[in-house]
Amino acid sequence: MNVNAESFPRRHRITVEDYHRMGEAGIFSEDDRVELIEGEVIDMAPIGSKHANTVDEFVQLIARQLPKKGRLRVQNPVLLNDGSEPQPDLAIVANRSYSAAHPSPEDILLLIEVADTSLEYDRSVKIPLYGRHGIPEVWLVDLESRTVEVFREPSAEGYRALQRHGAGEHLKPLALPEIDVDLTEVLD
Repeated sequence: MNVNAESFPRRHRITVEDYHRMGEAGIFSEDDRVELIEGEVIDMAPIGSKHANTVDEFVQLIARQLPKKGRLRVQNPVLLNDGSEPQPDLAIVANRSYSAAHPSPEDILLLIEVADTSLEYDRSVKIPLYGRHGIPEVWLVDLESRTVEVFREPSAEGYRALQRHGAGEHLKPLALPEIDVDLTEVLD
């Protein structure tokens, strides 16, 4: 059977500008949990108590140690390109004002995604997306296995380096070695 690719429906990709206009028009409310990934609006899973608590633990640990060159953002968007504006759980970015635009890849020092129900999506879609856009380091916190996957060495295909860490270990972001995260404190 000969299949003509033109007979399949095409997806309509939207831009970040379109996405913002949709929000301004009231299509999305402030309570809607959505993000723009490669031109598609993606519904995000509701935040459970374990997920929220883990984000809070990271905030407490990092905020105490954050040097002046960094700014901690919690569940706020980052602008990767004209078609992607994800909302990582935590972002450490260069310390400057972002009132005119969200941080872009050159501003981002570290992203942290906390995952329970979203683990496979984060691992197979968001992490490679971050790598393709040159984010130097991403931590994926797997709440089920109580581990943190550290992705480094971004490339056009994603990340070339992956390490797994668990409770009892300490992590330091490459760009901010002043920060020492005791994983026992955030994984319990």
